[in-house]
Amino acid sequence: MLSVGLSGCNGTMGRIIHDLLAEENDVQVVFGIDIDPKRYDNDYPVYQSASEIEMGCDVVIDFSKPENIEPLLAYCVSHEVAAVIATTGLSEEQEEKIKEASKKIPIFRSNNTSLGVNVLIDLVKTATRLLNDSFDIEVIEKHHNKKVDAPSGTAFMIASSINEELNESMNYNYGRQGNQTKRNEKEIGIHSVRGGTIPGEHTVIFAGPDEMIEIKHTALSKKIFAQQAIKAAAFISHKQAKLYNMQDLMHVN
Repeated sequence: MLSVGLSGCNGTMGRIIHDLLAEENDVQVVFGIDIDPKRYDNDYPVYQSASEIEMGCDVVIDFSKPENIEPLLAYCVSHEVAAVIATTGLSEEQEEKIKEASKKIPIFRSNNTSLGVNVLIDLVKTATRLLNDSFDIEVIEKHHNKKVDAPSGTAFMIASSINEELNESMNYNYGRQGNQTKRNEKEIGIHSVRGGTIPGEHTVIFAGPDEMIEIKHTALSKKIFAQQAIKAAAFISHKQAKLYNMQDLMHVN
């Protein structure tokens, strides 16, 4: 039986994971963490902060807010609990704290747990290697009107994978405005759209002389993120201390 702590249990993603885990016979949610602990009548205790928790578990799944990451890491390290961290909008300092904690406990970190998005990233890296810097590259991401961070963490993942293939030679341009916005040669444009209930859409455009390539992923439901996060939790629950990502999960035999 896999025992799970669910951080952000009363949020949108938390409820989806809660419902999916309820269908599993070999998984049990033993506690939740949420800023509004009484919002739902859960069959497990819900705490406002990880700092309040004294019980242990096998793994914590975190889809919450950036401000929760420090107490969550402190809890996981002190109780030797693995963590799946899929919260977006983390600062560079917070990402460094995750890396430090991963020297003591297994941590799975991804801004997007969709299998399809990570396949898109592999395709984008291949296209970048083949096209080199002869094509202009733009990333467009679309999300629902309640998403608080922009650009999305996934857009950063995509742009970073491109930049890595180009030896970190590119700068990021977050949208364009005004009359002096001619495209620079060494830049990746990153653009955000917010509206309605769009679960998530990411398009990468490679625009060259007289031809254009588009690689696109569309999420039709938030369930795809929850399902892979649950798989990641089972995957790392008894692994050695290390920082894991979707590539590790995708290459499991």
